[in-house]
Amino acid sequence: MIKIATIAGSDASGGAGLEADLKTFEEYGLYGMAAVTVIATMDPDHNWAHSVFPVEEKALRSQLETVFTGVGAAAAKSGMLGTFYAVELTREYISRRQIRQYVLDPVMVCKGAGEALNPELNQAMAEKLLPLAEVATPNLFEAAQLSGLADVSTLDEMKEAARIIAGKGARNVFIKGGAKLSGAVQAVDLLYDGKNFELFESPLLKTSWTHGAGCTTSAAIAAGLARGLPVKDAVALAKKFITRSLSGGFALNQWVGPGNPSLWRSDRLYQ
Repeated sequence: MIKIATIAGSDASGGAGLEADLKTFEEYGLYGMAAVTVIATMDPDHNWAHSVFPVEEKALRSQLETVFTGVGAAAAKSGMLGTFYAVELTREYISRRQIRQYVLDPVMVCKGAGEALNPELNQAMAEKLLPLAEVATPNLFEAAQLSGLADVSTLDEMKEAARIIAGKGARNVFIKGGAKLSGAVQAVDLLYDGKNFELFESPLLKTSWTHGAGCTTSAAIAAGLARGLPVKDAVALAKKFITRSLSGGFALNQWVGPGNPSLWRSDRLYQ
């Protein structure tokens, strides 16, 4: 079995975070492991309001030691880190264990419409983890935060953000969430390898059930890399995977709904 790890938050509802990652790894036929950085919960008595509980540093280090020293992994991804020590520990173990196939999903906790909850933590993540990343997978908001652009809402701005982020060390930048571009008629995502741009387009799905889509996409890219696919092929397959998943999205409750990653089993997209 090919082993792969996620360093991410736990979503108690099961739709995003490490739960989405592990489901994706399973669909790719991989042995998934997880180091929990934070636990995210939602309050059904207050319109699904979120709370985040960080895992203490000693417990996180012990998990990483179990995963990377005790077992080992062919590839890894990180999602919500949540604390400065989680960023530093991720850097330490990815570097020490020489995990070349590392996908950085720079999950940023936000409040309001476009305000980063902890800009200093996001800066630390960019400085310490972008240079280790085979692929960085920001959404539009995260791409703006990492690049320093005021906004990323057009294809030209996506390209400019990708150039800047690659300049900070990421070997490849995949900006996802192109369904939210201004005037979008297709779901357009962008890959930049430091020299060339490539667009990945799919039909624009009219669904509100997209919880965990970003986590699933980055996990699928990491899974493809773990299986030995080149970056471009891993991204192309991940795009098919998330599009198929979202086509079967469903309401988990009155507030949120995820995709259905198991749908691709019948399609046999991965050979």
